[in-house]
Amino acid sequence: MNQIFSHPLTDTAIQRRAQVFTILEEICQELEWTQTQFEKARTSYEAVADWLSGSSDPMLASLHVYLHGSGALGTSIKPIGRDEFDVDLISFILGLGPAIAPARLKAAIGKRLREHAYYASILEEKKRCWRLNYASDFHLDISPTIANPNCINGGELVPDRKLRDWHATNPRAYRTLFDERAALVPRMTQSIIAAQRDAATTEPFPVRQSVKGILRRTVQLLKRHRDLEFLHVQEEIAPISIIITTLAMRSYEMCVRRHVFADELQVLIDTIRLMPVFIERPLVNGRQIYAVWNETTEGENFAERWNEEPARVEAFYKWHGKALADFESLRDLVGLDAIVGSMKDSLGDKLVARTMNRRMDALNEGRKTGALMLGAGVGLTTQKSTASTPVPKNEFFGD
Repeated sequence: MNQIFSHPLTDTAIQRRAQVFTILEEICQELEWTQTQFEKARTSYEAVADWLSGSSDPMLASLHVYLHGSGALGTSIKPIGRDEFDVDLISFILGLGPAIAPARLKAAIGKRLREHAYYASILEEKKRCWRLNYASDFHLDISPTIANPNCINGGELVPDRKLRDWHATNPRAYRTLFDERAALVPRMTQSIIAAQRDAATTEPFPVRQSVKGILRRTVQLLKRHRDLEFLHVQEEIAPISIIITTLAMRSYEMCVRRHVFADELQVLIDTIRLMPVFIERPLVNGRQIYAVWNETTEGENFAERWNEEPARVEAFYKWHGKALADFESLRDLVGLDAIVGSMKDSLGDKLVARTMNRRMDALNEGRKTGALMLGAGVGLTTQKSTASTPVPKNEFFGD
C-alpha cells in the first residue's frame, strides 16, 4: 500500500489540518436539510407515491415510486440564493416494454397528477419529468422509467430529453455502488503515529471521523464550490452533479484501496485530484468521444452532452483545476483568519459566516466549562491534542 505524503506531520500541522476538516464538515451540515424540511419532504413523497399508485389507468397499474439522486445518496445541498431543495423521484412502471412511447407514459403520469386539485396547482412540466413545486421548501421531480430487458443488473429505461427514445439507466444499483464506496474507510498513518505518541504521554489525540463519511462530504463540498463558481455564468455549462458524484466515488475508491493518508483532509484533496483519470475517451463510430460511464448499466454516458457542447468540457476542467487549488490552499494555510477568508472565497461568504458563528457559540460554551483550548495554527478550539494548551475560564465575560 502506497503512502502519499513525504514526511510525518508536526503536532501543530495535525491540529491545524484537523480543524480545517472539522470546519468543512460543519459547513456541509449548514448546507443540509433542516429536520422540518426533511419531514415535509418525506410526508410529501409518501403522499405523491400513494396518489400515483392509486391510478385507475391500466398503464399505471403496477407502479413503484422511489427516491434517487442526491437525496438518496445523502449528498443534497441547499441551492445558492433559495431555500428549495431538489428531490428526485423515479416512477418505475412494471409490465411495460420499450415499445411504449416515452411521451405517452410521461403524459399518463401528468394526467394522474392533474386529477389531484393540489398537485394540479403546483405542477410544472419539464422536458423528461413532472415537477411539483412546494414553495420555499423543495420541489419533487418525478421521472417515469420502465424495465430494461437488456440489463442483467436490474436496470431501467428513462426517456431521452426529446421524449423520442428510451435511454439506459440504473438508479437503484448506482445508489448501492455509491453506498459501498462511501463505506470504505481510508487507512490513516497519522492516526497510528498519534496513538503511539499519545499513549506515551497519556494525552489522547482523537482522529476525527466525519459523520457522513469523507466521500459524501467531498461531493457536497464540490457541488457547493461548483454552484458558487458558476453563479453568474449565463450559459448552461456547469458540471452536472451526477458527473461530479461519479468521478468522485471512483477516485475515492482508488485512493482508499491503494494509498495510506495523513488525515481526512488529504483524502479529500487526493480524491479531487484524481477525478479526471476516470474521464474516458473511447472511439465510437470512428469518433473520439468523452465518456463518464454509469458502471451499473451498459450504455449510459453521463457526459453525453459534452460531445455535443464542447464548452461543457472546457468548463469542467477549468472548474476542477480551481477546486483542487482552493482545497490545497486550505490544507496549507496557517491562521484562522486566513483559513476562514479562503473558505469564504471558495464556498460562500454568508455560508461560512453562519458556520463560524455557530463555532463561536460552541467556543463560548467551552470557555464557561473550561473545555476551551488554544490550538497551534488555528487559535481557539474545543479539541484537545498535544499541540494545544488550556485557556483559563473567564467567569466575568469581560466585565
